[in-house]
Amino acid sequence: MSEIHMPRLSDTMEEGVISTWVKKVGDKVASGDVLVEIETDKAVMEFEAYEDGYLVKQNVSEGDTVPIGEVIGFIADSPDAVPEESSAPAAPAEEAKEEEPEAEAEEKPAEAAPAPSAGEPSGESGGERPRTSPLARRLAKEYGLDITKIKGSGPKGRIVRADIEAAAKDGSAAQDAPAPEKSAPAAPAPAAQAVSTQDDVRGSEEVKTSNVRKVIARRLTESKQTVPHFYLRRAIDAEGLKAFRAQINEQLSSTGVKISFNDLIVKACATALKLHPEVNTSWINDTLVQHHRINVGVAVAVDAGLVVPVLHDTDKATLSEISTRTRELAGKARDNKLKPQEMGGGTFSVSNLGMFGMDSFSAVINPPEAAILAVGAMRPEAVVVDGEVAVRNRIALELSVDHRAVDGAVGAAFLKELAEILEEPMRIIL
Repeated sequence: MSEIHMPRLSDTMEEGVISTWVKKVGDKVASGDVLVEIETDKAVMEFEAYEDGYLVKQNVSEGDTVPIGEVIGFIADSPDAVPEESSAPAAPAEEAKEEEPEAEAEEKPAEAAPAPSAGEPSGESGGERPRTSPLARRLAKEYGLDITKIKGSGPKGRIVRADIEAAAKDGSAAQDAPAPEKSAPAAPAPAAQAVSTQDDVRGSEEVKTSNVRKVIARRLTESKQTVPHFYLRRAIDAEGLKAFRAQINEQLSSTGVKISFNDLIVKACATALKLHPEVNTSWINDTLVQHHRINVGVAVAVDAGLVVPVLHDTDKATLSEISTRTRELAGKARDNKLKPQEMGGGTFSVSNLGMFGMDSFSAVINPPEAAILAVGAMRPEAVVVDGEVAVRNRIALELSVDHRAVDGAVGAAFLKELAEILEEPMRIIL
């Protein structure tokens, strides 16, 4: 009998939501069959079985949030096999990381409960602290709630995520007088924000958001707070790029493949990264990591937010391959059908808002990558060419860089190289 664990389906994934169990208990499973659809921080992804057998148990239900590595089910050789764990009910996914003192308290009720550590609430009357998970405690702290005032709906009255979110919405457990921590000024309590999502003055109502949107919000916040960004800007003369694209598409007209400006920019980025490998790096756990493969991610807007499918070995791909693969991945992203290997392993990203008419913008780095290129719209501008004023098509580029991994001069040299490649587009395919 084999355990099915919640997999890591993206570089930034910390937990997943069971979206749909494709296989039901008792179903026969072949290696490669889709077992379950999992909503991650990036998209809804299919998780395939690694062996033949029968799905004999689902430890978690659809809609449950599960940390990476937790057991979500079992596969056995016989449909009648019973996992040893089946005698005990599965704990809610979000409670899976309970702390040892709480577990011991359940097994040994006669022993005195451990004293709450700093920052953890005790009972209202000084007794045993309420049963909670680390997630519930963290959310209560973020919302500025007194967790002792919240009634738990989980097993044995345990306080779970839904209880915290309900209390935040109605404001019933707001702290009376939260004391600021000595180490840092007290931040405004998010509880006020939660309560203000619905009011008559603004005609407001809370919008249901997906797990993808929530994790995107958290990850982007972490990126801006923990990654020291700096920005480099340069506009390029796009006349040569425009003519080159027209020439390439004329040659490919019989194949049905059409090269976009973004395809050219993605390929140019891969070419520049090959010449400046010091940008193709990551700063991970106080260590500089050099990547020897060039995998460019392309930002795609979907209903749930922004996802970044990755073109692996972009430097080795032809323009036709980049065009075809980008459109295939973008279609999968919009249909929530991206596979884990199509989302992970990026070493650099490109975000293009030119099609929306944006002149320029600053993109947020997608950790653990060290840089992301923001591409604006092509605009006709009056510029001086050979001592005379002329109207030329130009594109604004902005490079966001992680200063821990890449110095300013290194980033500037990379952007200079990229601009020269785009202004001499034959270099893209040489």
